Amino acid sequence: MTPITMPRLFSHFPAQRPVLTALALSLGAAIALGLSRFSYGLLLPPMRADLGWSYLLAGVMNTGNAFGYFLGALITPMLMRRYRAHSLLTGGAVLTGIFMLVSGMVTATGFLLLQRILAGISSALIFIAGGVLISRLGGLHAARAGLLIGLYYGGTGFGITLSALLVPATLAAAQAQHVEHAWQWPWLAMGAACLLATIVMSLPVRAIQDLPGQAGAKSAFSIKAFGFGLAGYFMFGAGYIGYMTFVVALLKEQGMPAPAITAFYSLLGLAVLASSRIWAGMLDRYKGGQSLAILTALAGVAALLPALSSNVFAVFVSGMLFGAVFLSAVASTTALVRHNARPEAWSAGISAFTTVFALGQIVGPSIVGWIADGQGGLERGLIFSGLTLLVGGMLAWQQKPLESRDSAQ
Repeated sequence: MTPITMPRLFSHFPAQRPVLTALALSLGAAIALGLSRFSYGLLLPPMRADLGWSYLLAGVMNTGNAFGYFLGALITPMLMRRYRAHSLLTGGAVLTGIFMLVSGMVTATGFLLLQRILAGISSALIFIAGGVLISRLGGLHAARAGLLIGLYYGGTGFGITLSALLVPATLAAAQAQHVEHAWQWPWLAMGAACLLATIVMSLPVRAIQDLPGQAGAKSAFSIKAFGFGLAGYFMFGAGYIGYMTFVVALLKEQGMPAPAITAFYSLLGLAVLASSRIWAGMLDRYKGGQSLAILTALAGVAALLPALSSNVFAVFVSGMLFGAVFLSAVASTTALVRHNARPEAWSAGISAFTTVFALGQIVGPSIVGWIADGQGGLERGLIFSGLTLLVGGMLAWQQKPLESRDSAQ
């Protein structure tokens, strides 16, 4: 098959194969979060042991990633006025893969922190561009928009599950070869996985066109009108990232065997994949902040479970519940913007929610790491995360649907 006919093969996908198009697009979420960000939780214990990091410094690494994500959220709207969303999506994915490969080649803390910042910037390009593209796809298939949005964000679960399998296997292989810094091999493997996923994703997603009148258009997005939703999402960002950064380290401290931790993280990822089906109807039904509130509160309950009990059953319930809700909470903000803003404002709206999400993630890991270095350890840090999520749920519940919501349909 020649390069000329290949794009034509996928040109009908958005109109005739929306689910397959959403699944292809979901590889962007797998790269931006599942592989680039959440794999760090698996690598934190061996990196911390090898490099002599405190929990605070380990948390700062993910704070750096969130800071980069924040910078990316600020510049993406400007870039989207000049480039197609597809170009930003694929460009960000390629850069993310390269930055992860670099992590497998250095050991200096400063360089590793720089990599986390740069990967955060490129991940924001992926996530916002992908959110706009899935919103456009949902506009073509309004009756299935909730499912399609959920499938996109649920792709993070594929990345989490893949990292849960790749990291232990490559780490063990490196240790068997007596590699000096064994944790570098997993970074190399996941960087290669990112680049492979980018190739698979690119052509089907490229066929998603701008909505009529949307290309190059600008429309004001009212921060004030979405105030409670944004505040709740900030708290969600601060709370959930503490869990995803430190839960594996906590389970290791509690004495859970490595195979059980792999199973725990794999099930968490599989629950993310399933969440798109579980919550699709709710994302379509509620026009205000109810979906974000419910999902954030459930994530709070899940975060508290391993902090309050080391019982294996409670820990696995925590992982499955957290996986089943946390990316759907992210998806709910895209649905909220789509329900309440005009199509030409979707990019600005998704960027605004991504920005407050990034700000929350900047705060969360460092605070949890600082708490974990003190009395009470990681358990107390995750209690902070759980309570933060519960507060976020209460704030999001106050977000009411806007009168202009019908104009987004």
